[in-house]
Amino acid sequence: MDYLKIERIIRDAGDIMKSGISQNDIFIKGRADFVTQKDLEVQNYIFAELDKLYPNIGLIGEEEDKNISNESGMQWILDPIDGTTNYIYGYNMSAISLALKDNDKIIFGMVYNPFTNELFKAIKGEGAYLNDTPIKVANTDTLINALVAVGTSPYYKNLSVQVFDKMRRLFEESLDIRRSGSAALDLVYVACGRQDAYFEYKLKPWDYAAGCLILEEAGGIVKDTEGNWLSYSDVIGIIGCCNETIFNQVLDIVKNSKI
Repeated sequence: MDYLKIERIIRDAGDIMKSGISQNDIFIKGRADFVTQKDLEVQNYIFAELDKLYPNIGLIGEEEDKNISNESGMQWILDPIDGTTNYIYGYNMSAISLALKDNDKIIFGMVYNPFTNELFKAIKGEGAYLNDTPIKVANTDTLINALVAVGTSPYYKNLSVQVFDKMRRLFEESLDIRRSGSAALDLVYVACGRQDAYFEYKLKPWDYAAGCLILEEAGGIVKDTEGNWLSYSDVIGIIGCCNETIFNQVLDIVKNSKI
């Protein structure tokens, strides 16, 4: 696998993102759920380039999928713009998220924010990096000292009471909370020590696959909101933390706080 070529593809796709959009480029998929012409352009570009390099690896993305039967069981998982609402509003907290799944394991992940020129990456068993600098999770010892990122599950407004109850409890028992609007960036921010934990319901594999590997390779822990290891095939809630102690404290709040 030529990861340098893949990185070049992702950085070139970032230039497509930075070229901007107009109001005519924005389409509504559902309440608070948008897709832009740039989502489609980025995904089509990355898939075309990956298909040239590795035509027998399957492809699945947020905007469409192309599943290829092959003996290897390998598949690219892509979110062309994670944080599309941020992107529409010029918030500059959006990222391309690409992972490579080998059967039920993620073996490679890359998350790139072209607006900050920060490319987070990991190969399973080889550590995690921001651009070419190794990264590690923070050594925060307990939840009361932890900065916790939260997601609001904006496509599932019916869960708002449940979600905000968990967020309130996390706010009360942590140092503070943050809300970025990008699951991929929240996960890699835990990986590099900018945050200590992250929690959100109702994420899809392209939201979390790459970021989870990067966080794990940086020394963190990621499981679902029931405390189970991830399968990378379902819509799930996830908890990602810098260590097991904080993970268990967040998990206790998520599983046991009552509305």
